Amino acid sequence: MPDVDPRIEGLRTEALAALASASDEAGLEQWRITFFGRQDGRVSALLRSIRDVPADQRAAFGAAANAVKVELEGALEARQEGLKSAALKALTTEAALDVTLPGRPQPLGRLHPVTQTMRDCLTAFQEMGFRVAEGPEVEWARYNFDAARIPEDHPARDMWDTIWVNTLIDGERNMLLRTHTTPNQVRVMERTPEPPVRVVVPGKCYRQEATDATHEWMLTQIEGLAVDEGVRMTDLKGVLYGWARKMFGADRKIIFHHSYFPFVEPGVEMAIDCFICRGSGSACHTCHGTGWIEILGAGMVHPEIIENAGYDSSKVTGFAFGLGVERVALLRWGIEDIRNFYANDLRFLSQF
Repeated sequence: MPDVDPRIEGLRTEALAALASASDEAGLEQWRITFFGRQDGRVSALLRSIRDVPADQRAAFGAAANAVKVELEGALEARQEGLKSAALKALTTEAALDVTLPGRPQPLGRLHPVTQTMRDCLTAFQEMGFRVAEGPEVEWARYNFDAARIPEDHPARDMWDTIWVNTLIDGERNMLLRTHTTPNQVRVMERTPEPPVRVVVPGKCYRQEATDATHEWMLTQIEGLAVDEGVRMTDLKGVLYGWARKMFGADRKIIFHHSYFPFVEPGVEMAIDCFICRGSGSACHTCHGTGWIEILGAGMVHPEIIENAGYDSSKVTGFAFGLGVERVALLRWGIEDIRNFYANDLRFLSQF
């Protein structure tokens, strides 16, 4: 460049020399700031000085300055590519890394056994025409107790049995962590002006219980509700038989016996033959020698609850049931202690 201004040629020579000595990304970044920084960069300052050049020399000076700018930008890009290639070569030779090898497989997560069981239960009920509805875990006492025919003097309302939220309304506790998923059944009926209603309600429930092999303070529950004209106890038994055979196989034995629940009349409990002694009951600590393990409670919806939902109990009837998902998982896989589910022991969980 014999006709180039000495200032431009000097800047070009100095910049190329500094670029050649930059040996890493940090050095290149510092070079970029020194020569191309917006405020103090030397090339930027050179371009700004074009306006100070005499008018008859300004075009040639500007053309030469821009040519040097383009050249230095290209040199920077080439130097960056060169450093990347050198780094890759060093990595593949000095570290003896074969980049053609497949990557190491990463362990994949899986669904928790309780979640697996809950989804399988819901699928079984959905195949029988039920839809799934979820509701809040922090619930009003009106939905959790009053709407389920649990009076104020019932032991479940005691602060030692129920986890109450520390909020007082009109001097009374009115909010709690729900003890069952029945409240959402009431909510579903409130949102459904007329039957039919066919719904299953999954979710977490909370109770102040002493934990042991079959009890936890937090449990996963699924409750079902069907309300329509002509719903009978035989319909309830048919649904529960179908679900049980889907979950446990057609060879498992099932029995119903009478029980009391405030929100159904009549009420029943359903039990399945013990998975340990297979129904013999001989010296079995799991079924306590009975040969049967209770799996859920159910019954015909009490007429008062149907009336409270705005339906005519003389025309429609319904059934309801509630099951503990952890209890089903215990029976399904022959697990003897419910606490294993939430101990976060991967040796246990990875089996499922």
